[in-house]
Amino acid sequence: MTEDAKTAGPIVLDACCGPRMMWFDKQDPRAVFADSRDLETVLCDGRVLNIHPDVRADFRHLPFRDGMFCHVVFDPPHLVRGGDTSWLVQKYGKLPKDWAEYLRQGFDECWRVLKVGGTLVLKWSEVQIRASELTAALGRVPLYGERMHSGKTVWLVWVKTEAGA
Repeated sequence: MTEDAKTAGPIVLDACCGPRMMWFDKQDPRAVFADSRDLETVLCDGRVLNIHPDVRADFRHLPFRDGMFCHVVFDPPHLVRGGDTSWLVQKYGKLPKDWAEYLRQGFDECWRVLKVGGTLVLKWSEVQIRASELTAALGRVPLYGERMHSGKTVWLVWVKTEAGA
């Protein structure tokens, strides 16, 4: 990394970081880790779950200025069914019944803080809601995406080409 990149501050937003499972460096200084939860708990199998965001915020109401980030990662909850004490819900969160509007608001807010020319990557699990239902709810067609070998995890990518678009 160049000296300029080290001193430029965060350029990446993880809008709902949870326990930062996908990150190789869970303290990467180029990123701001946001989540509405801040907790430590022991899961049913004895594993410790730590969620400690840099910024505690609902991804539908991010406390950042317009166009602040070059890259936004959006890995929202994907479960609509399941007990609130299940390890999946504890680890990843749970969507409300109006999940489509909830996620559209979150996507729009992530889009707002994204710079023109920036990328937004959405990680989704199709365990309960298909990616096609999700993209229809968001009202935006991704540039491209990839289904992981498990067949359930989907990565979708958008590029912001103009302000407000």
